[in-house]
Amino acid sequence: MPETVGTGARLVIVGGGGFRVPLVHRALADGPFAGLVSDVVLLDARPERAHAIARVLEALPPSGGPRPSVRVEDRLEDALEGADIVFAAVRSGGAEGRVLDERVALDVGLLGQETVGAGGISYALRSIPDMMRVAGAMRTVAPDAWLINFTNPAGMVTEALSVVLGDRVVGICDSASGLVTRAARAAGADLRGGLAGVDYVGLNHLGWLRALDDGGTDRLPGLLADPVRLAGFEEGRLFGPDLLRVLGALPNEYLFYYYFHREALRSIRSADRTRGEILRDQQRDLYPRLLATDEPLEVWETARRERESGYLAEARAAEEERDEADLAGGGYERVALQVMRALLTGRTAELILNVRNGRTFPGLPEDAVVEVPSVVDATGAHPLPAAPLTPHQLGLMSAVKAVEQDTIRAAVHGDRDAALRAFAGHPLVDSFHAAGRALAGYEEAFPALRESWVG
Repeated sequence: MPETVGTGARLVIVGGGGFRVPLVHRALADGPFAGLVSDVVLLDARPERAHAIARVLEALPPSGGPRPSVRVEDRLEDALEGADIVFAAVRSGGAEGRVLDERVALDVGLLGQETVGAGGISYALRSIPDMMRVAGAMRTVAPDAWLINFTNPAGMVTEALSVVLGDRVVGICDSASGLVTRAARAAGADLRGGLAGVDYVGLNHLGWLRALDDGGTDRLPGLLADPVRLAGFEEGRLFGPDLLRVLGALPNEYLFYYYFHREALRSIRSADRTRGEILRDQQRDLYPRLLATDEPLEVWETARRERESGYLAEARAAEEERDEADLAGGGYERVALQVMRALLTGRTAELILNVRNGRTFPGLPEDAVVEVPSVVDATGAHPLPAAPLTPHQLGLMSAVKAVEQDTIRAAVHGDRDAALRAFAGHPLVDSFHAAGRALAGYEEAFPALRESWVG
């Protein structure tokens, strides 16, 4: 019998109409997380989406363990009442917002991607104010609750929220943990002892795996020197043996946009539709179908597989499909629930998380949020010691962190100059004129952005 932990906690999911919410609920009803939560509250800016997802949750097959109750609330304050854990996965502006993030950048000759470059800055300028309202309401209605943030861009949003919530906010992402899982499998490394031998450093969507030590032997150099094994998993194919030999590390998949910027931009610009347009079209009728069908779980599962198979498609050949192991390599719901269990019960967990830097990397501000192996317990998430950054790693992280902090200032204080500085300073924006045109394009696409500036 798997170990279970029963706390009877109340979980509030902000963005409860989100596509991946059933993954969280399914994990709560089975295995080591069964009984951790007794009540789930769904809140979404579009309540009909939350009701559609609630139908999927109701259709999940019984697991033999206790199933949390589910209800939908329409008001933030009502949803937060009595909350122990708030899980936030909000897409500010919806699918149409993502399309505009991508298209405005492409229209001025820049990379169009939702969390990287100009598109990521635009997304943050919307998501940070929305999430700051959630944090403010938590301070009033549920001051003792923890916030687990999956709202993108996760690093920037978490850093902004830490000003309001302090250490009671933890940022998560499945990208880094998926990389470690796939690399360990390919290298034959046994990491069942935890993250003690995992050397991963970076920011959200910008990091490197530098060691895989499973008990005195670092398995990573052998993996990086073996083209056959590299070809057996996603990041190995993505970056190729030549670049990996030069780096001596395995980059997070999102670094494809930096190391192969021209190729990524050419691929995205030549496509008939952006990734956001594909997802928008896939899901245009999904929620009405979930509300109308007698088989909501089957409809959702089919859509999930279609969605996951197209992830980072611009980095693959037209005929190449994602491996089953790559599709299953991450598991953000498992990361979220391990954090949740540690916060609620004090049972420690080691995970790669977005946490306050402190003294982890002296070359970065102490209040900066970084993505590193961390230990979580009832007091929060705390970064584990890390080896010094290489000059290349520190240089790229410093440049992007400066952009992130300017973006946060722009979003929180309505500072247009900070926004322009963020666009102009990003390594993937190669012209101040292009930066100005991008900002003007986003102001036209999102009138509320122009209205947010102070002075």
